[in-house]
Amino acid sequence: MRAPLVVVALVLVLGSVVAGALRAPAATKSGVVSVSLPPPVVAFKPGPNLAAAQASCLICHGADYVYNQPPLSKAQWTAEVTKMRNAYKATIADADVDKIVEYLMSQNGKT
Repeated sequence: MRAPLVVVALVLVLGSVVAGALRAPAATKSGVVSVSLPPPVVAFKPGPNLAAAQASCLICHGADYVYNQPPLSKAQWTAEVTKMRNAYKATIADADVDKIVEYLMSQNGKT
């Protein structure tokens, strides 16, 4: 049994619409791709070395990621920052590791 021509046309149209929706964002003339992200819901609160944490952590995830964790010890936060550097290739300078851990302890450290 053959599908009616209308059904075939509908499938082709829907297929092209879905394919267009799944395409990557188009590059600008300079080759730069622009992506708009929603504004953050939660911001890092003031604390020691806030700038280091903002510069290194917010590149990959929001501040809520930190505040949704259970309170961690200094050794655990150090392990988390090390994991971000080694496993996820976060661009955290050696000199910033201790600063970020100090900030994380001030925000969500186990006392």
